Amino acid sequence: MTSRSKHHLLFRGTIAGLLVATATGFATTATADHATNPHTQNMHALGHSPHPATFLGDPDGVRHINSDIAFWGQTAFNGNYDGFRVVDMSDPEAPVEIAHQRCNGDQGDIFVWNDILVRSWNSKKSSARTCDGDVVPAEWEGVHVFDISNLSDPDLIASVSLPCGSHTLTGAKDGDRLIVYSNNSSSTGCAGLPGNPRAADDPLGDFMDVIEVPLANPAGANLLRREPLVGPVTDVRTGCHDAGLILGQVNLLACAAADATNVWSVGGAGGGSLADPEFLYTVVEPGVGQAGTNGRWHSATFTWDGEVLVLGWEPGGGAADECQTTDPDVDKSLFFYDASTGAKLGQWVLPRGQDGVGENCTIHNYNIVPLRNGRYVAVGGHYQAGTWATEFTDPANPMTLGWSDPPVISPPDLGGAWSSYWYNNYIYESSITEGLNVFRLSGNETGGALRLRHLNPQTQEFSLE
Repeated sequence: MTSRSKHHLLFRGTIAGLLVATATGFATTATADHATNPHTQNMHALGHSPHPATFLGDPDGVRHINSDIAFWGQTAFNGNYDGFRVVDMSDPEAPVEIAHQRCNGDQGDIFVWNDILVRSWNSKKSSARTCDGDVVPAEWEGVHVFDISNLSDPDLIASVSLPCGSHTLTGAKDGDRLIVYSNNSSSTGCAGLPGNPRAADDPLGDFMDVIEVPLANPAGANLLRREPLVGPVTDVRTGCHDAGLILGQVNLLACAAADATNVWSVGGAGGGSLADPEFLYTVVEPGVGQAGTNGRWHSATFTWDGEVLVLGWEPGGGAADECQTTDPDVDKSLFFYDASTGAKLGQWVLPRGQDGVGENCTIHNYNIVPLRNGRYVAVGGHYQAGTWATEFTDPANPMTLGWSDPPVISPPDLGGAWSSYWYNNYIYESSITEGLNVFRLSGNETGGALRLRHLNPQTQEFSLE
């Protein structure tokens, strides 16, 4: 049975040589299940910051599902369906939660810059909710801006209403302001809303919101403009899911949108700017995001030299078991393209079947290790397939380096690694139902990786020659 004939749950909120696997743990202070997951010998489980959560029996408004991650110095910010957590990572074997700021709108994607944190509020709620104790009216959606100068008590300072909601965020500093790209979850309910200048457009919701946050007055955050998308190729009207940005000498922005990823220039020879990107081309892959495939392009990033565009998609919306042994390769792949032309270079297929009952899986959120030696290594979290490291220095012949793959959740629940990212020689995994897990990948494949002062994983603030 192929994935096309399987029953798919509706879930709006989300979601070649192998080394020998072993279930043996390593001597650390880790107390989470990630220390006993099946894994390759080079994937070492370290610390864990617990934040238990479940979709089983918890209605919207109660869930604490762990979502995306951003880093500033030795602090990790772990988004969740009820706000975000602030976690001290100065000891990767013993993370310490500093605060859990409550903000009761699901998804909780985040972007961090110095003392400012911007958080997505994904969808309209039928009744009023709260964010940092302030009332969020029924039917409101958009982004919230926090002052995080006091890590133990973040302060809500601005709310930017976006009629199509905010599912994910990507951003960068632009002079005396931040430019934040907000991507809507779907076009449902976008038409005819007060203040929506695109209410009569077709397709509805087929744009990316561009938000301005003045650094001198972040409380003055505002919707600057909307960037229209080229496409879709087939009748899929969902706009961007997420965007990847690289600056330096490259200056490219890629928005993983429906069945046609949009790529823009945001400065330099290609023209455009962070606030007003210049469209270059689209990427279309057979079987990805098109009508009838039950999914869309999901994530985008670049190699640090800007040569390769790396794309992933999410068949089944994050709730379906789309990485089974019998599933087609297209459902469980990372795709590699020439970043200057969009020509396909290759793809990596998840080699370990996820055949448990209800074992939700797609290639989800990932980043690229910042290496000066010319090697390309991706680290990603793929729901119940767990955390994987993949080398694609030759994009036509990618190779798995290591993995940690949790056993299927029983009784079935939506879980696994929402995001896994490389940051300063450690891998940080946001486990949907567990909290924040830390790993170390041994071996020389990632030797010499640059240390960063901070990281929003969807933003590469410089490029490497």
